[in-house]
Amino acid sequence: MRVHWSFLLGAWLLAAVRASAQHEGHVTGSVDSLPGNLHVMAQAIPLVTRANPSAGGISRTEGALTQTVLMARASGWNGAVTADAALNAEGITMPGGELNTGAYGEGFVDRRHPHTYVHELMLTARRNMGPAAVSASAGRGFAPFGTDDPMMRPLVKYPVNHHLAQILERGVAIGAVRFGVAALEASTFAGDEPASPSSLPTLRRFGDSWSVRGTLVPRPGRELQTSYARVASPEEPGGFGLDQRKRSASARVISSNGERYALVEWARTIDRDHSRRQDVFAYESSLAEAAIVVNTIGIAVRLEQTERPEEDRLDDPSRTPRPGSDLSINGITRWRIATLQIAAPSVTWGAVTGFPFVEAALLWAAPRDDRAFFTPVRLYGTTRFTMLTVGWRLRAGGVHARMGRYGVALREGPAIASLSGRSHAAHAH
Repeated sequence: MRVHWSFLLGAWLLAAVRASAQHEGHVTGSVDSLPGNLHVMAQAIPLVTRANPSAGGISRTEGALTQTVLMARASGWNGAVTADAALNAEGITMPGGELNTGAYGEGFVDRRHPHTYVHELMLTARRNMGPAAVSASAGRGFAPFGTDDPMMRPLVKYPVNHHLAQILERGVAIGAVRFGVAALEASTFAGDEPASPSSLPTLRRFGDSWSVRGTLVPRPGRELQTSYARVASPEEPGGFGLDQRKRSASARVISSNGERYALVEWARTIDRDHSRRQDVFAYESSLAEAAIVVNTIGIAVRLEQTERPEEDRLDDPSRTPRPGSDLSINGITRWRIATLQIAAPSVTWGAVTGFPFVEAALLWAAPRDDRAFFTPVRLYGTTRFTMLTVGWRLRAGGVHARMGRYGVALREGPAIASLSGRSHAAHAH
């Protein structure tokens, strides 16, 4: 069993924001009339995971400090200007990634990669124009595509579809308009994914990719979204790799007190050879998750089916070459995963709130095509897997309700109460 020394860093991070969390301003009223405020939240999750088996067909038990993030949101001039920031320390606390069977992306496999130190840094201006409201946002953040960052959802382990269902950590410019119950966002951004936690957006590539997202909120707590994106060469910084065509659709429901929540989503990504104007590979994902608070116990479940590309492995079987050596893959694996989380009531120490949780997952893997060279049996020696995680979610400051929406596309609402046992004062982000 390996436990990172960086547990100490997480304790320091929470202590560092304790004073500011105690004096934070609170969001009140609707998003259309936000008063000036400053909201700060820090989070860290020490955990231990047992994966049987994982990369290389070896059973592993590892400790990690994950989701070490400091988030802030400030607005002024009666909500006309808003700044969003999220600093992420995972490049320090888990440089080798978080053990997570099935996960992939940014050179990691069967591990969730660390996010960049500057996870989000966005500035937004907005105004009302008769019955409509418009906004413009720019900086580093989420392109308007797909669903919320999994960090703002109940289960701690990220789903396999993270790189199919979100486009994050990009240099992006977004325009949005909202009219009644409907909102439309459009963006242009740099398509390249970060190559390391310290990566910054590649300025010369800004504008080579775009996305649009439409959202309908027929009633408070009820949301439908559909989105489309064209991403230029995300895995090859020079712009010579395969492009992506991405689609997403989802439905989200959350109760007024945050104690009941459900999400259903579908996502599809097509890799396209732009030089030949030909579709090469396609990956599809379907996911459903739900959470409820029963008395003081949080219960969350997730069912997922996601297709994952299989790339060459390095000497470390949990790493892949980045960028890839060619425009081919060794197979496509279809993962089916059922995950259950039980979260105990929250405990408060001064400004820090935490609760213990247990998360168990059953996983099945099969090649989408029997002709694939990399199959689960060759990679792991089996097609069935288990993963058990125990840990504590620690937080200072009120819960952010959303992450990855800006300006008029952001509607105030409750945070998901199962993230912290019982509902606390929530802040839109």
